[in-house]
Amino acid sequence: MNSSALTPGTPAPDFTLHATPDQTVSLSDFRGQNVVLVFYPADWSPVCGDQIALYNQILPEFRRLGAEPVGISVDGVWCHRAFSENRHLHFPLLADFEPKGEVARRYGVYREKEGTTERALFVVDGEGVIRWSYVSPVGVNPGADGILEALEGMQSGAQTAGAGR
Repeated sequence: MNSSALTPGTPAPDFTLHATPDQTVSLSDFRGQNVVLVFYPADWSPVCGDQIALYNQILPEFRRLGAEPVGISVDGVWCHRAFSENRHLHFPLLADFEPKGEVARRYGVYREKEGTTERALFVVDGEGVIRWSYVSPVGVNPGADGILEALEGMQSGAQTAGAGR
C-alpha cells in the first residue's frame, strides 16, 4: 500500500491531460457528476488490460450510479489511442506523459523507481472531493466492487442526507 495516496475528504487536485493529440480533458469538466479516476501502470500489461476491460464492460452500471470512469497512466496519447481502439473502450484514457507522472505525483501514486503509477482508484464527487480511494498491489486487478459500493453509498447518502459532512 502506498501511504502517500490522497485520502477521502481531500479535495481532488484538478488537472488537464491529453485524451488525444488535440483534445484535453480536465477533472473540472466533470463538476456536478462523480468521477472514478483509474490510475494504472501501463496500457498493454495483462493486469491493466483486464482491469480496464472490466470497467468498460460495466460502464452502464457506473453511469447508472452517476459516475464516469477516467483512466490515467504515463503512456502517451498514441499508445492510449491504439489500446482504446483495440479494446473498444468507451471512456477516456488520459496521458500523464509530460511532465511524466505529474498528476500521479499530485495524487500520491507515482512509482518513482519504475516510472509508472500505482494501481490506484479514486472516487471523486461532483464537488471535486475524494470520497473513496484504494491502492491495489500493482500485480492485482482491484476489480470494481469497492468502486460500486462507494458510488452506491454516495448515492444513498445523497438521497437520504442531502449534502455530506
